[in-house]
Amino acid sequence: MFRTALIYGSISGVVIIGIILIGLRFGDAHGSGVFSSEWFGYLVMIVSLSTIFIAIRDYRNKKLGGVIKFLPALGLGLMIALIAGVAYVAAWEIYLYATHYAFMDNYVAALSERLRASGETGPVLQQQLAELEQMRVDYQNPLYRFGMTFIEIFPVGVLIALISAALLRNPRLLPARG
Repeated sequence: MFRTALIYGSISGVVIIGIILIGLRFGDAHGSGVFSSEWFGYLVMIVSLSTIFIAIRDYRNKKLGGVIKFLPALGLGLMIALIAGVAYVAAWEIYLYATHYAFMDNYVAALSERLRASGETGPVLQQQLAELEQMRVDYQNPLYRFGMTFIEIFPVGVLIALISAALLRNPRLLPARG
């Protein structure tokens, strides 16, 4: 089972890294555009983590004779999500390195500008700006940054693993052909 997780988790990771590299190459320098939008990021996660469904189906059909129980299927899916999450963190760190770690500075500057433009003033504005500055400081810590990046993708993987395990425990769903 671990071999299957490693193969499909690596495929998922390669898809994620490939999309990030395409975004680096064709995205704009200011972090706006399709490659930096939130919906695009989650779409990439869903597409790359679809390997969870494929892996569970293939493992069930090729190794287990067409039958898998929920917990082993979930375990396989979670292993793939873990491997893909590590690849996602690695790809994000490469992206940060390639952009001279400017992401958080640009992000905080954009949010600060948006807060000021909203008309907020006084202590409330100062409190919000202080929170943004603390976020910038926290993000400089690699362990904090790794954790925050990992929890962007891992819950998506858990959800896909749960759905895949629930669906594929039914041996009549996409049975082996042949």
